[in-house]
Amino acid sequence: MQLVVGKIGRAHGIRGDVSVEVRTDEPELRLGPGAVLLTDPAGIGPLTVESGKVHSGRLLLRFAGIKDRTAAEALRGTFLIAEVDPDETPDDPDEYYDHQLIGLDVVLTDGTLIGELTEVVHLPYQDLLTVQRPDGTEVLIPFVEQIVPVIDLDEQRAVITPPPGLIDPADAIVASTREDAGDAGDTEGVEDAEGAGETADTETGEGASAGGDAEGAGEGAAAGDSDSSGGSHGPAGSDGSTGGAA
Repeated sequence: MQLVVGKIGRAHGIRGDVSVEVRTDEPELRLGPGAVLLTDPAGIGPLTVESGKVHSGRLLLRFAGIKDRTAAEALRGTFLIAEVDPDETPDDPDEYYDHQLIGLDVVLTDGTLIGELTEVVHLPYQDLLTVQRPDGTEVLIPFVEQIVPVIDLDEQRAVITPPPGLIDPADAIVASTREDAGDAGDTEGVEDAEGAGETADTETGEGASAGGDAEGAGEGAAAGDSDSSGGSHGPAGSDGSTGGAA
């Protein structure tokens, strides 16, 4: 069985290295030194991997006979194809070859059919499952255990538990909106203003009472009461806590 295991990208440097978009879970096996790969277009290959390394998160390969940047650029866009035994399986029971997954029915835990798994997309930090829905649209499902808890090769199905909005954006849960936040701010502003008004009214009433006391003190002073001058300083001192303490 022939499987696409990579796609050649742009040239890197001047010695014939090329970047490769990896499309296999076992690049060290399929794309390691000595691997002989068929190509699409077929006329470019076969290509033999001479050396490889990872640079800035990308796989760089050098093929036998590709000695400079010009030759490397000519390979850009070429698909790399490996011959794989269809009965071969990965050593890890939780890993799968792409050809084992493609064609599976994708269903919810209650059996509802979501679609058919048509492609496995290999990204640097995560794999995605491309699912074609009955209406022809496609959905990308992160291939992680929390979302794809069951791969049943015997029943030819993948069971998924997608979060709201992953399959149907209309089901997405929106925590808040700017408009709601603005309304809440307006309500708080009105409440704060009303509270400030009530406080001001209360303080004004207390000031009026204090003013009446001052007028009484002034009348005492006018009557020539010798204690009235000391009494007028008493309220002044009680207004400030430091004065009261003294």
